[in-house]
Amino acid sequence: MSRPLRPADTKLPTRLPRRERLRERARAVATPPVVVEPALHGHAPLLHPKYRPDIDGLRAVAVLSVLGFHAFPMWVRGGFIGVDIFFVISGFLISMIIYGSMDATGFDYGRFYERRIRRIFPALVLVLAMSLLFGWYLLLPGEWEQLGKHAAAGAAFVSNFAFWQEAGYFDNLAETKPLLHLWSLAIEEQFYILWPLLLAFAWRRKGRSLRIVGTVGALSFLLNVATVHGHATAAFYSPLSRFWELFLGGLLAFYRAYRPHVLTKRPDLQSVAGLGLIVFGLCVVRSNMAFPGWWALPPTLGAFLCISAGPNAVLNRTLLAARPMVWIGLISYPLYLWHWPLLAFARILEGRSPSTELRAGMLLLAALLAWLTYRFYERPARQSPGSRAVWILSGSMVVIAAVGLAAATGRLHVRHDDAYFDKVSAAARDWSYPDGMAPVEVAGELMYRLGAGPHRVLFFGDSHVEQYGARAAELAKASPGTVNTMLFATWGACPPILQVTDESNYRCAPRRDTVMQYAMGSEVDAVVLGGCWNCYLLHDKADPKDEAADHYVYLEGGAKRRFMGGGGVDLALGMLEQEIRALVAAKKRVFLLLDNPIGEDFEPANFVKNRWGALSSVRMTPKAPLPADQKALNDRLRGIAERAGAVVIDPSASLCESGECLRARPDGTPIYKDAVHLRAEFVRGEATWLDPAVDSTKW
Repeated sequence: MSRPLRPADTKLPTRLPRRERLRERARAVATPPVVVEPALHGHAPLLHPKYRPDIDGLRAVAVLSVLGFHAFPMWVRGGFIGVDIFFVISGFLISMIIYGSMDATGFDYGRFYERRIRRIFPALVLVLAMSLLFGWYLLLPGEWEQLGKHAAAGAAFVSNFAFWQEAGYFDNLAETKPLLHLWSLAIEEQFYILWPLLLAFAWRRKGRSLRIVGTVGALSFLLNVATVHGHATAAFYSPLSRFWELFLGGLLAFYRAYRPHVLTKRPDLQSVAGLGLIVFGLCVVRSNMAFPGWWALPPTLGAFLCISAGPNAVLNRTLLAARPMVWIGLISYPLYLWHWPLLAFARILEGRSPSTELRAGMLLLAALLAWLTYRFYERPARQSPGSRAVWILSGSMVVIAAVGLAAATGRLHVRHDDAYFDKVSAAARDWSYPDGMAPVEVAGELMYRLGAGPHRVLFFGDSHVEQYGARAAELAKASPGTVNTMLFATWGACPPILQVTDESNYRCAPRRDTVMQYAMGSEVDAVVLGGCWNCYLLHDKADPKDEAADHYVYLEGGAKRRFMGGGGVDLALGMLEQEIRALVAAKKRVFLLLDNPIGEDFEPANFVKNRWGALSSVRMTPKAPLPADQKALNDRLRGIAERAGAVVIDPSASLCESGECLRARPDGTPIYKDAVHLRAEFVRGEATWLDPAVDSTKW
């Protein structure tokens, strides 16, 4: 067993370079000793900080927060900040290893990355392999192809870029992506590649090391703050806007190694303040906020203070170092890897959000699998002599990447052989907006333009307006001389009704208000107002247990009137009428686009049966009944339009007859993409009800 290095092991000369003096001063203030690994296979040894159980306890706080958020998002609303805590911990530990090795024998890149493979690959290989196996057995062709893409990205540690590219309103539900959580692991691995190089560069600059590292970290933080509002997806997934969190751990490692006297003041207070900031983040930070941005500071600074307080601080030694917390911390990595695929596959099998009991059961199963992985697979792989384990793990990761690519490109098929599944998958992928349109910035907002006709028509709404982009593009292509100039100002799940706020989307209201001001101006001749009215305005009659629906509110004199049980629906309908009247008074031609029929009866995926056993499907019959409440809402909206002077565009007049509405072709081919949107192929050729607003000859 290797022994700790101590200051007395070396006799120092009288005058030392500045960097050496800093290091010796640090040791004089009781820097925790480091442990030297023996050199292996010709590599120089790596120096590791002495084990601290309180850091494993902090890992437990992080992973329990994430698990709570993923399984019970309405109970642990800020739990996603656990990932940010992980980032700080990783940055600290990795930096301590690098600083210690550079101080001693010099940093050995080969040994460092061999250690990373032994630490990260075993559990990851196992989870990726099992996810592919379950996916092959359970998923439909489109789902399988997406899983293959994500597995290949996970094996290559570029998941964050893959999910960044996919992100959008019509991306699959996060709950149905078994490998979504690997985005954070990818960022850590990218950090492990760049961080040693940056530290080596800074190290050669002697006294400027801290300045260089601090400057790069500050730039990363500023990029995060600058992009979180206008480019929220990039701020979330980009390593450039996330590295500052790992750099913060690296900064702590620098002070811990060379200037610990700065950190040793009032450790008990640091411990209490650190956990206090983390609890504050869990209680206050929400997913609908501009995150990471400034809101990432409470969890990251909290983790910084907890680690800097040292193992003897009051809460570190009594709470974080408690045996249950340390045990959870030890299995936190495989626990993080296992929990999300289990929850995602449960969601896929159920076809809806799993019950509370099932979600709790999945977490217990994840804990069991994590312990088994840690005890019988991860630890042996880390401790195995020689380089054989490293080569096996690396080869296994290459095989998984190859299997994922084969699945993603259609060369490896799922287990079923029913051609109808291909029709269902093709429908789910059939979305073309904004294909054929030119992006433009209007009033500071991104919109899409199409056509060059005499009248300027603004399409204003959400994804239920976007779905008609396929028809507009088709008419512009077939009859370019007769279509109006069209501008699409739309955002998913953002109703075009003034004073309505979506509490889960902080960008909705300001965007909507900006577009309404633009619509009143001289550059617009006509406005098509549309949206998923059935989604927003039927919530008063919705199941009160449907927590996901309860985030639309009507703001009245500073008070919030909720749509579910709060009277907000009637107020919103009244405001919609006022909005139409204002546009008509401004000499605009107004079209009120009613909603197409929606519901589970129109969801193609609901006709897939028994995924767990003999996977089968029931062909969609051509028609399904129009729900009575949707018909009543259409009648109410029609009355509003007629009173306010708008032209009504009613898809149900073409889709429905005698209370039965079209949902599939005679051969069972779906005309819907999902439960609420028409697919592009159908809209492109048959959504003729939109033509009066698009075709200038019909004005």
